[in-house]
Amino acid sequence: MNKTGILCIAVLAFFASCKQKEQDQQSFLDPSARDTSVRPQDNFFMYANGTWFKKTVIPASESGWGSFYTLGDENQQKLKKLLENVSSKEHEKGSLEQKVGDLYASGMDTVAIEKAGAAPIQPMLAKLNAVKDYKQLIDFVTTDYRNGAGYLFDMGVYPDDKNSSKNMPNFYQSGTGLPEKDYYFRTDSASKKIREAYVSYIQKMLQLTGSDPASAQKQAGQILELETTIAKAHRSPVELRDPNKNYNKYTVKQLQMMMPDLGWPTILNNMELKTDTVLMSQPGYYQALDKLIKSQPLDVWKEKIRFAIADHYGRYLSSPFRDARFDFYGKVLSGSKKQQPRWKIVSRQVDNGLGELLGQLFVKDYFKPKDKERMQELVNNLQTVYRSRIEKLDWMSPATKEKALAKLTAFTKKIGYPDHWKKYDDVTIDRNNFFASAVSTEKHAYKEAIDKLGKPVDRTIWGMTPPTVNAYYNPGFNEIVFPAGILQPPFFFPDADDAVNYGSIGAVIGHEMTHGFDDQGRQYDNVGNLKDWWTKEDAAKFSKKVQVMINEYNGYTVLNNLHVNGQLTQGENLADIGGLAIAYQAFKRTKQGQDTVKIDGLTPDQRFFLAFAQVWRLKDRDEMMRTRITTDPHSPEMYRTNGPLSNMPAFYKAFNVKPGDKMYRPDSLRVKVW
Repeated sequence: MNKTGILCIAVLAFFASCKQKEQDQQSFLDPSARDTSVRPQDNFFMYANGTWFKKTVIPASESGWGSFYTLGDENQQKLKKLLENVSSKEHEKGSLEQKVGDLYASGMDTVAIEKAGAAPIQPMLAKLNAVKDYKQLIDFVTTDYRNGAGYLFDMGVYPDDKNSSKNMPNFYQSGTGLPEKDYYFRTDSASKKIREAYVSYIQKMLQLTGSDPASAQKQAGQILELETTIAKAHRSPVELRDPNKNYNKYTVKQLQMMMPDLGWPTILNNMELKTDTVLMSQPGYYQALDKLIKSQPLDVWKEKIRFAIADHYGRYLSSPFRDARFDFYGKVLSGSKKQQPRWKIVSRQVDNGLGELLGQLFVKDYFKPKDKERMQELVNNLQTVYRSRIEKLDWMSPATKEKALAKLTAFTKKIGYPDHWKKYDDVTIDRNNFFASAVSTEKHAYKEAIDKLGKPVDRTIWGMTPPTVNAYYNPGFNEIVFPAGILQPPFFFPDADDAVNYGSIGAVIGHEMTHGFDDQGRQYDNVGNLKDWWTKEDAAKFSKKVQVMINEYNGYTVLNNLHVNGQLTQGENLADIGGLAIAYQAFKRTKQGQDTVKIDGLTPDQRFFLAFAQVWRLKDRDEMMRTRITTDPHSPEMYRTNGPLSNMPAFYKAFNVKPGDKMYRPDSLRVKVW
């Protein structure tokens, strides 16, 4: 479970920052972004970002624009420089530089890619065409899974949720192409248009792989109908939040008895899974697939798989495939007007395929050891404050507190980049064949996963690459992770005053820590096992407090008639609220947090809250916002800002918020958990 967040803080009182005169201190905030015509007491997000919001034009190739986008763009520019340099030279075969440079060069060779057309996937299509019965169909699907393509199956190898020292294969629901199940059933006009566009996309891909227009149109309709039936067996994003319902362990014999038509011994053999026991997060999907597989015409299944092949591998193929993918995923679902420059697309593919090779080049040039050391200090400081807050909770019993503190103490903290880099010895990169090279990285990722079976769990591995602008909490490892990519402005300023760093990256450190105690994370213990360590009374109190927050966020409206889903977003909202409170308390222990010296006319507390609001600024296209509301566990950024602040007494004091102001929330309705 990777959760969005950020890392960084500024030094605490014991590492006091230097106090400078107001006129000598650089701001680090963006005064030009503020809209002083908006009262901070009514809409702090727009007060902090309103002028920026009005003036910002979302780039045509993007679905939105804001802090994550700007830093992501800066990091990609850095990667471009690295990749152009390394790809322009000849390197020893098999070296880091050869693999990274040649993968980038092959992806940039659009002449060769266009010349190849659909040829790279023709062998797969020929094998699919030769399928004569349902058993051969399942064999084809599960064998090709080793290449990284999941058509009807989705599987990963992770620590067993109830025995985090043992790796297990875990199967997840699959088989559909729209973002989540309700896209198949909603009757509003926007949803109908999305389904129509999806059918058009399927039709294009079928034509590109051999169907005539009339046949492709009919086949696309049949595929949508089949996926609609499959979607009925899916769990919704809210239902997927329950880790206990997602934990189902079966022997292979039990699977075969439950689902005889799929043939599980053969499936596991095809996928090279040497195990007699598997986990299945959503068994209802596979039970439905078992009943459905022979009730649908074989030809319909084959057309669905043919479309899935084109959909999955299309990103590596010629422009007709890439254009069709963009027209649906980019334009329809995200609202982007044009595709990103080729170099951006390829640099991202290099990061996805060879992330810890490219990451070594990135951190060497763009991440300083002193920044990693300071980040470690900041994380430790936040952890100290969190411990104090748990100890003082008035609603939690001593028994549960003891377990909560043990879990907090056991947090593993990963900052910047791994201590031990992954190896990619089995990856073959051919400068003259982008498709084969890209598929080689996918095969490697799968082999890396299944090689974990039967071996001790390696807790040093990372779930994100160093250039990534993101952070996460992993409940199975009980760890918080902050890649180098996010440890830069506007999230982390090495030379900024504490108010800015605590308000920006500090809030994100707190955010990731709080994920360890949100509605999902609280169900895992200090070593990462799914285990109930709460008293019944404390669990009931927690749920009652969280319900206040769910009700609050359910009331937030987006795009006139769309509401935030408080159930779906509860984990992220709780992390936002808790993270801000922890960061603020840590800030108040610094020298700047304890004095009243103004910078740019702003008190230290005002700077803290402005930094928090400005780091979350984001402007989404309407299409992207609609997709996010139904699928994203994060609330829209306006409410990621105003929501936590409206629950924060210190914010009320800093900006003189009173009853009658729109940011005001009665004390009885304020969220008070962590």
